[in-house]
Amino acid sequence: METFCFTTNDDHKLHGVFLPAKRDPPQHPLIMLHGGGPDHKSLLPLAESLCINRNIILPDVRGYGKSVCYDKTCYTWNRYAEDVAELLHHFNIKEAVIGGTGIGSTISLKTSILYPKIVKGLVLISVEDIEDDVAKEAEILFFEKYMKQLQEDGLSAAWESILPQMSAIIGEMVRDGIKRSDAQSILAAGSIVYDRAFKNVDELAVINVPTLLIPGGDVRHPSELANQISRKISNATLSTVGISDDIRTIHEFAQVFYPIIYNFLKTNNL
Repeated sequence: METFCFTTNDDHKLHGVFLPAKRDPPQHPLIMLHGGGPDHKSLLPLAESLCINRNIILPDVRGYGKSVCYDKTCYTWNRYAEDVAELLHHFNIKEAVIGGTGIGSTISLKTSILYPKIVKGLVLISVEDIEDDVAKEAEILFFEKYMKQLQEDGLSAAWESILPQMSAIIGEMVRDGIKRSDAQSILAAGSIVYDRAFKNVDELAVINVPTLLIPGGDVRHPSELANQISRKISNATLSTVGISDDIRTIHEFAQVFYPIIYNFLKTNNL
């Protein structure tokens, strides 16, 4: 495993780790993007299992971990997708499978739409909700309250006020990542709430690459959304196993989802 760092075209540094394939010849590279709150280490056990026959890249998504960014204007879904495109360019990769958890799955979807030529397939775990206008306003109020508490009481207190609403594994990933987080960068990253990735699920119908959907298990990552998306994307596979509170550590997360992801990639020759 090797660390990397590169500078984006808007002059911010993105960090992460590269896991080389254990066997040659490798299959398509896999880029895995963590959720909002943790950093790349939340996906390390899963990546270590999957790198048997492919190179895997785990970046710290802009704003999280070592990829510190204090500029609130940088937090748009288009910018996040551009970060992924630049990441592939940095490694001289023409095509890759893109995937992630939570916000990482939203970024993966956005990248597939904006940069379809570089996306060979998608692995989407616990997709974030796609809100209607009313729900979006509620989300903004929710995150403004979170950001206010972050400023007043600190990062740990802000997260503890909302983690009970989320799946157990999300809480574990977030709590572990806090000690490697820059609070002011996390605060800036919260500005993404003012942008909107998609207005409705219908926008995803243009995606035609093989797509694995692993349902979420809480109000922010509703399982029904995975069902809806699977009906819109023509080449989608909906996992019968999703996030549940039985999954409590990142190692259990890897044990549950490694075979599902591995079989999906193998079946689709990715």
